[in-house]
Amino acid sequence: MRLITWNINSLRLRLPLLKQIVEQENPDIVCLQETKVPDPLFPAQALAEMGLPHQVYKGMKGYNGVAILSRHPLQSVAGTPDWCTRSDCRHVAASIATPAGPILLHDFYVPAGGDIPDPVENEKFAHKLTFVDEATGWFTSAPPARSILVGDLNIAPLEHDVWSHKQLLKIVSHTPPEIERLKAWMATGFQDAMRTITPEPEKLYTWWSYRNKDWKKSNRGRRLDHVWMTPDLMPGLRDIRVLQDVRDWDSPSDHVPVVLDFDPA
Repeated sequence: MRLITWNINSLRLRLPLLKQIVEQENPDIVCLQETKVPDPLFPAQALAEMGLPHQVYKGMKGYNGVAILSRHPLQSVAGTPDWCTRSDCRHVAASIATPAGPILLHDFYVPAGGDIPDPVENEKFAHKLTFVDEATGWFTSAPPARSILVGDLNIAPLEHDVWSHKQLLKIVSHTPPEIERLKAWMATGFQDAMRTITPEPEKLYTWWSYRNKDWKKSNRGRRLDHVWMTPDLMPGLRDIRVLQDVRDWDSPSDHVPVVLDFDPA
């Protein structure tokens, strides 16, 4: 099976780019973050016409929003938490049937955290830390199995997940409190599939700021987008690719899609 995860940064704005990616990569499943569209306006028909008729999504006007789109039937997972009691559409889950049994998919959009890495001075950073703590607690209480977790987790945990480890240690997304929490979340039962395919110390980025006039030349990237798999699925991991060229398309997101190929058996 082929799964793509992408922070699309406005689904309706970038529908043509998504269509191009779907035609190019022919995925079975697409997980999106920052869809920025309330559910009544979700472009379900346009996505069905792309070959993705099975859809589970949560959205709101102008912010956040997550969606799982599939060529194959999905079963929405009910009872997921209202993270930080904000009802802000940052997580959706669905199961998909395979010959070896269902696989549970989690699609997350973790808060970015603002600019000041101090939870006292910056409520956005406090929200981010609390969100990750809650996610860790939830998966600790119900350890995952036959599960894949993807999304924009807004944390680059490893030294070579950022363009300069030393310069970014005090920059939100690469600070020690965030990194420690992300590792604790992963340790509830997941493995870092991206770094299994592309081990450290190779640089691995999925995001380049809009502020860089020439993102490719400066290459000041960060790996904010992740693919985690439970150990029972890791033997089926075949490949993971970062579609870096998409960052150069017309009106791109600042994130690029990540493609996972796996055997679900």
